[in-house]
Amino acid sequence: MKFTKSALTSPAAVAVVISLTLLVGMLSLFKLPVQLFPDIERPQIAVQTFWRSASPKEIESEIIEPQEQVLRGIPGIESMNAYANRGSAYINLSFGVGTNMEQTLIEVISRMTRVANLPRDARPPRIMLGGFGGNTPALTFFFLQALPGNAQDINQYIDFTNDVIRPRLEAVEGVAGVQTFMEQNREELQIRYDPIKAAEYGIEIPELIALVSASDDISGGFVDVGRRQYTLRYSGKYNVDELSQLMLESRGGRNIRLSDIATVKVRRNDRQGLAVQNGNPAFSMRIDRANGANVLETLNRVKSEVTLLNNELLADKKLVMVQSFDASVFIYRAINLVTSNLFVGIVLSLSVLWFFIRRARATLIIATAIPVSLLSTFIVLEITGRSLNVISLAGLAFAVGMVLDAAIVVLENILRMRDKGLDEHDSAEQGAGQVWGALLASTATTVAIFLPVFFLKDIEGQLFGDLALTIAIAVSVSLIVAVVLLPVLAKYFLKQQKVNDPNKKLWQRITRFVMNSTNSRTKRLSLALSLLILPVVISIIAIPKLDYLPPVKRDAIDANLQFPPGANVKTIEQEIIQPIVERLKPYMEGAKEPALKNYYIFGGPFGGSLGVRVKDQDRVDELLDIVQNEILIDLPDTRVFARQGNLFGGFGGGRQVQVHLQSKDTKALQEMARQGMDWIKEAIEGANVNANPGLSMSEPEINLSPNDRNILEQGWNRRDVGRVVRTLGDGLYVGEYFNGSKRLNMILRADGWDDPDNLGDVPVVTGNGSVTPLSNLVDIQRTVGPSRLTRIDGQRTISLNVNPPKGWSLEETISVLKSQIEPKLRNIMPDDGNIQYGGSADQLDKAISVMADNFAFALVILFLLMAALFKSIKDSLLVVITIPLATVGGILALQLLNLSVFQPLDLLTMIGFIILLGLVVNNAILLVHQTRLGQQDGLERTSAIEQALTLRLRPIFMSTATSFFGMLPLLLMPGAGSVIYRGLAAVIVGGLAFSTLFTIVLLPCLLRLSKHDFFLSQSENRSKENAVQQLPNARVKA
Repeated sequence: MKFTKSALTSPAAVAVVISLTLLVGMLSLFKLPVQLFPDIERPQIAVQTFWRSASPKEIESEIIEPQEQVLRGIPGIESMNAYANRGSAYINLSFGVGTNMEQTLIEVISRMTRVANLPRDARPPRIMLGGFGGNTPALTFFFLQALPGNAQDINQYIDFTNDVIRPRLEAVEGVAGVQTFMEQNREELQIRYDPIKAAEYGIEIPELIALVSASDDISGGFVDVGRRQYTLRYSGKYNVDELSQLMLESRGGRNIRLSDIATVKVRRNDRQGLAVQNGNPAFSMRIDRANGANVLETLNRVKSEVTLLNNELLADKKLVMVQSFDASVFIYRAINLVTSNLFVGIVLSLSVLWFFIRRARATLIIATAIPVSLLSTFIVLEITGRSLNVISLAGLAFAVGMVLDAAIVVLENILRMRDKGLDEHDSAEQGAGQVWGALLASTATTVAIFLPVFFLKDIEGQLFGDLALTIAIAVSVSLIVAVVLLPVLAKYFLKQQKVNDPNKKLWQRITRFVMNSTNSRTKRLSLALSLLILPVVISIIAIPKLDYLPPVKRDAIDANLQFPPGANVKTIEQEIIQPIVERLKPYMEGAKEPALKNYYIFGGPFGGSLGVRVKDQDRVDELLDIVQNEILIDLPDTRVFARQGNLFGGFGGGRQVQVHLQSKDTKALQEMARQGMDWIKEAIEGANVNANPGLSMSEPEINLSPNDRNILEQGWNRRDVGRVVRTLGDGLYVGEYFNGSKRLNMILRADGWDDPDNLGDVPVVTGNGSVTPLSNLVDIQRTVGPSRLTRIDGQRTISLNVNPPKGWSLEETISVLKSQIEPKLRNIMPDDGNIQYGGSADQLDKAISVMADNFAFALVILFLLMAALFKSIKDSLLVVITIPLATVGGILALQLLNLSVFQPLDLLTMIGFIILLGLVVNNAILLVHQTRLGQQDGLERTSAIEQALTLRLRPIFMSTATSFFGMLPLLLMPGAGSVIYRGLAAVIVGGLAFSTLFTIVLLPCLLRLSKHDFFLSQSENRSKENAVQQLPNARVKA
């Protein structure tokens, strides 16, 4: 072979290339960005619109519905979810993977310009590529805390954060931006008037609105006067200090000014939410990572900058910035675990190799495949813009045993050539050249198997593509090492002149056993049928339940809180947040165990969330029990849902099934959802079920219905009354004010009533100049309404979020929902009702379909490659037929694993079966290839099969054992993140063990089968008939 021949004649060039590869590989290793998971492309676009003081119903009708109309039918759109909240609208558009998102973003922006005019005080829609938070991944979260002794409201530091802290953090290398999520708590220029004083002075509110709105600066353009050009400007806008002197009327020689009935002040709107971290008032900041930035390095730079901010700026103000979730902790733990597994796997593989060879020098020569292959992989990862993460490192750990396979076969053959009397040069050249075809085929099949996984475009493909890429690169490089480097090393450093096999008698016994087990037609047929049918039957019976992504838990407890309807921020803080803070205090201080690292609480009329992190990660289960049964109990009219956090939650892997109930009849929808929750809790005991939005129209409302007759008699219309009502609530937007650095909303708002019963008594001056109570113009009723409205694809929706209990797979959960719950729901559903499934259920269905297609595609690739290698469809079929033996081994290994821990057949485990295909066929290829070589040398088929077993059993067991023990640590060693690849390791380890034992029996059996074995009975009958016919003739002759 040319490669081997060139290498043997130019050893110096080989040494230089290998040295360069190792050097560049080390440099690439240190340059690779380190992060927890690969970067995931999210084909989403979000549209967010704020409209202060608007209720969910108005948000739905005035904001969301017009936007939905223009956004429908965008090419590539898969779903459109809309949420109408108090004061804000949010629409999330999800697209198919592969959609040109830049072009789609332009299309969305273009369509949004067609939306009819928004309400005057609604802010322009914010369009975000990548969904909420934008297209950049979150690096970490920090909270700015007000320490004890700081009397200022924490919200007073929002501008300080935006003006000082935010620019410094955004200047850190690797940071894309900082978000504070304080859009609804901006400063406003508030004009607060007293309705009673306004009535006393005879001031009409619509006139007051017109006067306040009219104070604008106006440019008159440019005027040429003589030799100069002047700018003509009308300075009609009042400064804040001057606005209170705005003249409203001049009556009876007296000027009535705005200060007579109102106060003017820059202040913030009423609080809509609050946050607490570690017992102190706070607000959060999300720090986004620039694409391609190294997570660990960026995190360390951000931490250093925060330390400087705390010491230089914040300490004097009695403020402090504290990190909420430090991803670097888990990254270090997970990567250290995978790295230790990698080294343990290397040690075990080399130990097994030495056991078979019993020669240190030969073992070390084969072992050179490991560093060269792994460091070459780092080079390709760096060139392709990949990162070093838990998934890619796991791929390297899996590849440790696999990269030795080709080197084992080549060295074994070189020693056989020496045994025949060839010298060092010829034995190295012929030994590598003779097995080149089989090795190329086995490497090609292994790499080809990974191609479907690598080219998956959904989240699963993006998440696990690194695994396929690293193994494919390492195995490909190992082939080059085996036919280029290893012959050179064998020629110059291997002094051994013949195969010294301490296990020779074992291989001979196995060969005799296999040949004796297949030496008759009956044995061959019964053995072949049993080994082909039994694995399929066992696989069907024993296959585990399906799941989506591995349940990778964080050392944190997350909880959702649903507060009583209508509770304001002050009530929530006093009756719910403060008790939780007091209960967590002893755990935070270390007086009680387990001690906490940190915690945060968000709360507001929209609901709340709690995140608690423990110092000792092994005590997370204990903390969950404390949170559920001590911290979050006896909270007035509050529902809580606590669970351990999931690292895959951001990829749709939070193990949550969503049942979307849709109908135009809101009351019927709520009743259906209420019944559904009860039925689900009965059918799935221990399941966590909650509805979003809530099931009751219990948000208290004061409904004012216009009395048209009285309104007209007073010289007004509905619009005038509506504007007055807006001033009696959160305030009416009357314009903008520029203070020299930023624009502030001008809000006109009434003071003076604090009880719904007093609202009707508020006096107003009407259009005809009379003073009348508000109750004469409107009918006032106390009612209830929704706190939130959700729409999916344009239909009002209530989603039942189902988190299965421990030990329940997603497949079991979905099966119960579809078979037991859905029929009951359809019986009580309105005529226009509909049921859809989302969350992990939707993702699982898509993933199973994609994985099934890719499994079939991988089989076709295998078949075609081997047909090309063997130049025989029959031989290719023989190899493919052995694959069911691999699957039964993987399935039985999963069942054994389930005896100790819960291990469903999740997506990564499914990928394990695809990887297993490429490994299992390698042994079959070696046996078939050697058999055909023997036949070409003139051996009879049975002798060729026996020779193939004798020659190839040792390399087969060596390569299988090194792969087996190389991957064993990933299955057995516990630690942070081990659950990610535990199922995958079980499938490969179990599949290798079973398939190797069966392949060396089944494949010779199939190779010995001939058409005579199937038609022997017919030929025997014919021969007997001929004998009977010939018998009389013989007697006559006699």
